[in-house]
Amino acid sequence: MVRILIVDDSEFFRETMKEILEDEGYTIAGEACDGAEAIAKYRELRPDITTMDVTMPVMDGIEALKNILELDPDAKVIMASSSAQQSKVSEALILGAYEFLPKPFDRDRILAVISEIINGVL
Repeated sequence: MVRILIVDDSEFFRETMKEILEDEGYTIAGEACDGAEAIAKYRELRPDITTMDVTMPVMDGIEALKNILELDPDAKVIMASSSAQQSKVSEALILGAYEFLPKPFDRDRILAVISEIINGVL
């Protein structure tokens, strides 16, 4: 059973991601609305995959990604953002994010990336 942590300051995008993933049979381990909460939830829940918004209050997704990868260098984090700032996307991928998903979410793309991670393609 694949357990996924969803991190986004937008309840709408958290719910959208949750619906897509649950419809495919994935388990939502938890949700967080900022980077600081994401680190705490990651530490507590140890999900198999984390989806992380780039732009959030308190702590952004880039800082949260750095912290999560320090906790667990094998963490599988997929970054997402509606404001696809190329420098932030590049930074996240260089730091060790598995992939970047633009918003609004494309159901097939999300499921393809999750499948690639599970099957060890990425």
